[in-house]
Parts: sequence; C-alpha cells; structure tokens
Amino acid sequence: MTTDEMLSEEEINRRANEKAAKRKAAREKMMATKTIEKGLLIVHTGKGKGKSSAAFGMVMRCIGHGFRVGIVQFVKGRWETGERKVLERFPDQVTIRAMGEGFTWETQDRARDIRAARAAWDEAKRMIADPAYKMILLDELNIVLRYDYLPLDEVLAVLKAKPKDLHLVVTGRNAKPELIEMADLVTEMTMVKHPFREGVKAQAGIEF
Repeated sequence: MTTDEMLSEEEINRRANEKAAKRKAAREKMMATKTIEKGLLIVHTGKGKGKSSAAFGMVMRCIGHGFRVGIVQFVKGRWETGERKVLERFPDQVTIRAMGEGFTWETQDRARDIRAARAAWDEAKRMIADPAYKMILLDELNIVLRYDYLPLDEVLAVLKAKPKDLHLVVTGRNAKPELIEMADLVTEMTMVKHPFREGVKAQAGIEF
C-alpha cells in the first residue's frame, strides 16, 4: 500500500470516527431525557412467527435479573414445549399455567373453549393482583379476544388497572384495536416466508 493510499485510509477512518462521535453525543443527549420508569403493557401481534418466542425471550431476561414471572397460556394446551421444560427449572421465579384446550379447530366445542378461556383469565387476574410478580405473560390472549370468548371491556379494564410497576405481555395475532391503542409497546410480526407452505411440519426447537 502506497503512502497516498495510507493517508486516504486514515482520512476515511478520521471522518468515520468524527461521525461516530457525533452520533454518540446525540444519543447521550436523547437518553438523558428518558427518565420515566414504569411497568409496560406490551403487545406482540401479526401473522408472522415469533410472537410468543419474543415474549419468552423477555421472560428469560427477567429471570436473569432475579424477577418473578407469571405465565398464562390461553390456547396452547398441556403438551410439552421446549420453553416450558426450561422454565420449570426455575420454580422459585416462574409460575406457568397452561390453561388452553388447544386451537378452536381441534376442540370444535365453543362452550368448552369459553370455559377454558374464563378459567385462564381468572388465573391471570389472580397473578396480576399479586405484587410478587414483575412480569406476566398472557400468551395467545389475543386469540380468545378475537373469538369473543372473554368480554373485551373487562379485559381492558383489568389491564389498565394493573400495578404501576408490573410488565404485562400479550401475544397472538389479530390484536384488538382498543388493546393496541392502550399498549405502550406494540410489535407486529410480518410473515415473509414460512416452511409450512412448502410442506414442512412443525419441528421441536423451532415451533415448540
């Protein structure tokens, strides 16, 4: 490499470093204004894969910080899943209630689905009222709301009145507009490509 090429590379590095310093200063100035700390209402929705997986990632973070976490699964039944096997190793920090009877096309019994949804919701309300929990995951709550298995107004009222420092995470496609409006953080998973369309079945470690 010639001297001119070396100088050119040094100039490129100098300019890049100056830009990085400006970005860092701007970031620090912005972060200095973010002083509020509170429990969040978080919604993961959309047709793409990863809604529950992302929520369980936050559960893992809470465990790492020593927090208590409650999990109510409104649709997924009692079949074994990888995340459940892992979380059962932390019985002092995590309470898991798999209250679902399966998807509607599996049960084919609306009255039974409504009873299961009500039982799961009663358990969720008990957890929300318990000050020991730092985070509660309401997995697939959006599904039972979509099918009107629970009164939307009742659910929204409980979520709105949650303890100030409690994080609530709600998953499932087709989140109600009213829930999206109330939430602090909403993420919509978009499906670009899925192996199911090519005949690939659900696999351990990926889907469950």
